Amino acid sequence: MNILFFGPNGSGKGTQGAILKDKYNTPHIESGAIFRDNISNGTELGAKAKGYIDKGDLVPDEITIPMILDRLKKEDCKDGWLLDGFPRNKNQAIKLDEALKEADMALDIVVEILLDREIAKNRIMGRRLCVNDNNHPNNIFIDVIKPDGDKCRVCGGDLKTRADDQDEDAISKRHAIYYNTEEGTLASAYYFKDLAEKKGNIKYITLDGEPSVKAVTEELISKL
Repeated sequence: MNILFFGPNGSGKGTQGAILKDKYNTPHIESGAIFRDNISNGTELGAKAKGYIDKGDLVPDEITIPMILDRLKKEDCKDGWLLDGFPRNKNQAIKLDEALKEADMALDIVVEILLDREIAKNRIMGRRLCVNDNNHPNNIFIDVIKPDGDKCRVCGGDLKTRADDQDEDAISKRHAIYYNTEEGTLASAYYFKDLAEKKGNIKYITLDGEPSVKAVTEELISKL
């Protein structure tokens, strides 16, 4: 199955994507990784993208979408894929939809994780990283994984923060793009939601992102 995944920063979208990847042996494809791979491998599209990135400009859809399609056509995606991080606005959603149709590639499922913006921000700013193992979950705003004072709840190790997790302005800017229902990422999600309601060939799933990771996973699996 081919899945498009939406969710704000802090919603656990990456975690759920990784779980689906392992459960269904489906590649979890992130748009940022596609850029990095094309640039590091010196592809023609990567060279074009780098020119824009080096100038601080956005990479045009005419470059981005062919990169994404090229990745989705790889051998490991023949039985399905999970695309995360694109599209980010309604125009990109329209162009991606058109490109998938031209490539005779069906989009089966769209997943949207619902989470209040303030809760999403707190989750990001509340993250704490264990110096012994970054995979030890610690978050000062989530009771079930709240650290033991200033120590890791799992091993007792010291905790640190990521600088970008504490940059409230940067978080607000990213969320302003995501939660914009007219021009932003949610507008692109709603484009596919409209297609699902009108044509019925796409399944649109919404998940409550507030419960635990396990609870969200169980809801996701039950709806797929």
